[in-house]
Amino acid sequence: MKSYKIAVLPGDGTGPEVVHEGLKVLEAVSRRYGFKTELQHYDLGGERYKKTGEVLPDSVLGELGQFNAIYLGAIGHPDVKPGILEKGLLLKLRFSLEQYINLRPVKLYEGVDCPLKGKGPADIDFVVVRENNEGLYVGEGEFLNKGTQDEVAIQVSRNTRRGVERCLRYAFEYTRKRNKRKTLTLCGKTNVLTYAFDLWERVFHEVGAKDYPDIKRDYAHVDATCMWMVKNPEWFDVIVTDNMFGDIITDLAAMIQGGMGIAAGGNINPKGVSMFEPIGGSAPKYTGKNVINPLAAIMALQMLLDHLGEEKAALEIEDSVRWVTARKLKSLAAGKMGYSTTEVGDLVAQGLDPKERK
Repeated sequence: MKSYKIAVLPGDGTGPEVVHEGLKVLEAVSRRYGFKTELQHYDLGGERYKKTGEVLPDSVLGELGQFNAIYLGAIGHPDVKPGILEKGLLLKLRFSLEQYINLRPVKLYEGVDCPLKGKGPADIDFVVVRENNEGLYVGEGEFLNKGTQDEVAIQVSRNTRRGVERCLRYAFEYTRKRNKRKTLTLCGKTNVLTYAFDLWERVFHEVGAKDYPDIKRDYAHVDATCMWMVKNPEWFDVIVTDNMFGDIITDLAAMIQGGMGIAAGGNINPKGVSMFEPIGGSAPKYTGKNVINPLAAIMALQMLLDHLGEEKAALEIEDSVRWVTARKLKSLAAGKMGYSTTEVGDLVAQGLDPKERK
């Protein structure tokens, strides 16, 4: 029987609540498909930082590198200054573990309200591949004459041939495996960012022409990407882009698929340890009320299992979530679902049995 070691980082606010429901589904699906999981919980987040001043000790980082995958709830604490946890935990994990791909499936399920007029599940089904280790997020820059009228703030977007090419190759491979429209769209700003996206565009066409002739290559400026994502989302198959643009367009994508309550993502190291998380924040105002939507966390767990090779189990979870959104929930919004957080987890676990979904 296969066994997987999974590090669990419940995080802050409602993170532990939604992770609990994800682990409930994990337990049920592992029984159905005959694999084991060994879970190790870590108390990383705002409360630990408040008590100890530690965000992510090097010793813990070393331990996390030994797991098959990491399952994260949410990071963000109202009593911790913005940036401390994001940089010290999330970015440190992504950079130190070389999770150089941020993978964001964007899919609208039946029963989920979409803000786009006339668009349904057949129109919204694409994936964003975001470079996750470079660009503006390297934190490189400086102030000149800080605090004076002549102050200058410089923030560097660092893009390397190695980093760009490995991201693009992942995106081409993913487009080929996805096997739908077989179209990869590079999202950039070649008319203004003439250094960074000159590199991206050159490598995109060089690699595509040489090694992926079966994949159609397309390009769109980031502003046009946002426009078409709202007007004609059905045009997209897979989008690949840099760190900053990826951060922005994936939040827009989350809205058109129904909101943060359903959006999940993966921070991927194809040859190392990957981390999976719901896209939404810690939502501290809902903590302890048992009203937050756990579906995004459950879908993050679904992505985790798919990444580990448990594809049948992952498909079963997705089918169950699709059944829950279509047949059970009134809304994805916290407190308006018609069910509590724990009841939604119970429904997804129940729906793993195809007989229950009839």
